[in-house]
Amino acid sequence: MKAFPLLHRTLFAALALSTLAATGAHAADDWPKAKPITLVVPFAAGGTSDILGRMIAQELGAGLSQTVLVENKGGAGGVLGADAVARAKPDGYTLLLGTIATHAINPSLLPGINYNAAKDFAPVILLGSISNVLLVGANQPYKTVQDVVAAGKANPDTIAFGSAGQGTSQHLSGEVFKQLTGAHLTHVPYRGSAPAIQDLIGGQIPSSFETALVALPYVQSGKVRALAVTSAKRTDVMPDVPTMQEAGVAGFDVSSWQAIYAPANTPPAVVDRLNKAIAAIIAKPDVNAKMKGLGLAYTPNTPAEFTAFQTGEQAKWAKIIADGKLRVQ
Repeated sequence: MKAFPLLHRTLFAALALSTLAATGAHAADDWPKAKPITLVVPFAAGGTSDILGRMIAQELGAGLSQTVLVENKGGAGGVLGADAVARAKPDGYTLLLGTIATHAINPSLLPGINYNAAKDFAPVILLGSISNVLLVGANQPYKTVQDVVAAGKANPDTIAFGSAGQGTSQHLSGEVFKQLTGAHLTHVPYRGSAPAIQDLIGGQIPSSFETALVALPYVQSGKVRALAVTSAKRTDVMPDVPTMQEAGVAGFDVSSWQAIYAPANTPPAVVDRLNKAIAAIIAKPDVNAKMKGLGLAYTPNTPAEFTAFQTGEQAKWAKIIADGKLRVQ
């Protein structure tokens, strides 16, 4: 006699689960009809991330027939904006333009952050990678990467390298350089790329790591020299500049990257649709040309492929940061 109530409860539970699944599928089918989508850019307006985010937002809005708003939520190296998206409702209406800083460097460099980069987001698509470049002032004696290495070994901690700030990909490029070459360089962090470049030109610092795109006009004007790019392959922005590996630093491969994320538990159908829609946008000749103009190298990728890439990046930077005993001061 007691079997019947148990059977009823089992059937009710199964019916409830199927109803929830159907509701979720229906919500995914309706997306993005309900309201505008917000793309959070976790940095101030005017930078590469902001320019890229606004371009993607405009094109995505047209492709989805829905408005895509850009919200700049800067602070703490991207942490504030990333944290806001991690806590957003996973319905496909809040997205993040994430970077190597928010999802690969900061999780190890800033262990006190509130979000879990590996668990609190649904990776959508990797938009592209940007190479950094080792620069020296035009009046410096260093003509090659090996000149800098030799000076850093002969005179430990007397050769400085500047960066756009602690925890940036430029800073970490310098730390990788130190670890792979054994050159003892001193890091000088700045509040952004502009003051670092100006001090490099002025001779206050002898060397600096900077994004290839930012460095390009100063290299072209002869105010600074580009010795090598940090990526494994040469960049279209500076095709005549060798890679670090070509310059004799085996294993050097550092690229800053930009990507789109949704909060964890966003319906897979929505994530997949976003991936396909953004991939189609990047494939457009005019958009592709603009991205190359920003120094971005894009390779088509699925959410699963991007997830695997992120996992590798997080492990890579965790080791680099631990080996260098790096801490934000």
